Amino acid sequence: MEVEVKLRLANAESHRHVTTLLSPFHVITHRQHNLFFDGAASELSSRRAVLRLRFYNDDERCVVSLKAKAVLVDGVSRVEEDEEDFDPKVGRDCVAEPGKLGFMESRILRRVKDEFGVVGENGYVGLGGFRNVRSVFDWKGLKLEVDETDFGFGTLYEIECESADPDEAKRILEEFLKENGIDYSYSVVSKFAIFRSGKLP
Repeated sequence: MEVEVKLRLANAESHRHVTTLLSPFHVITHRQHNLFFDGAASELSSRRAVLRLRFYNDDERCVVSLKAKAVLVDGVSRVEEDEEDFDPKVGRDCVAEPGKLGFMESRILRRVKDEFGVVGENGYVGLGGFRNVRSVFDWKGLKLEVDETDFGFGTLYEIECESADPDEAKRILEEFLKENGIDYSYSVVSKFAIFRSGKLP
């Protein structure tokens, strides 16, 4: 179970303010391209599951992940997540021809076949995706991921923080944002849900 605090920043100015304040604690910045897939008969989405290929810094790395049963309440997200590394070249081939996912050697894709019944050459469909610039900071014992997500129809700014004690992490983060006059709100839907809706919340 992945548990994360998710706080939405009001605009580009708030995002810039946060990243400037946190700059002494910067660890790395990832340029991510997230692409999503479903079964041809909506086998995944009908059961609140999401299959994603995430490419880092073009094709430096690719990770396949399966998320299920996501719940987002008061800025705290809980989701079952399973992920593994995937050959980036193979990943790109699957983006071009989603049917190839059905024939790949992968623990996660085997789960999709066994648990959701997505099989065969015509089993998968590509849903498209979005790009994200993720700046990672190591701050006060927390790993903060500050995102600038380009959906094509708008840009979302968000802070994510995975934590075993989300209430405490949220308290520390909210205190920091309030002290610095940064406008924020609790995230109410996942990035995937925003992408599928075609509009910013």
